[in-house]
Amino acid sequence: MNLNIIGYLIYLTITSLIIVKVGRICYQNGNIFVSELIPNHEEMCHKINQILLIGYYLLNLGYCAMTLISWEKILSFHQLIEVISFKSAIIICTIATMHYFNIIILTKYIKKII
Repeated sequence: MNLNIIGYLIYLTITSLIIVKVGRICYQNGNIFVSELIPNHEEMCHKINQILLIGYYLLNLGYCAMTLISWEKILSFHQLIEVISFKSAIIICTIATMHYFNIIILTKYIKKII
């Protein structure tokens, strides 16, 4: 029995929820962070944070959809759980890496401007 379709649905649901939740948290806390980096420019800080959020959603959701191509045929429930766990862990590690990379780039860029 091929369980790929069930796996795709579970995987996309889990990763979408994680991506949206992390995006909202980073967006809310990012306003404060960007406002401290660029004082007295609240409107620009808000726009920068919105652009970062949109880019975050597009990149991560697109990456999740693209990884579906590389899945092998899933034949058992044990294999289904294993594949979903592994693929979800990769997404979580990617999100964490991107978050820290964005903070480093943003901090360096703002320090150049000031």
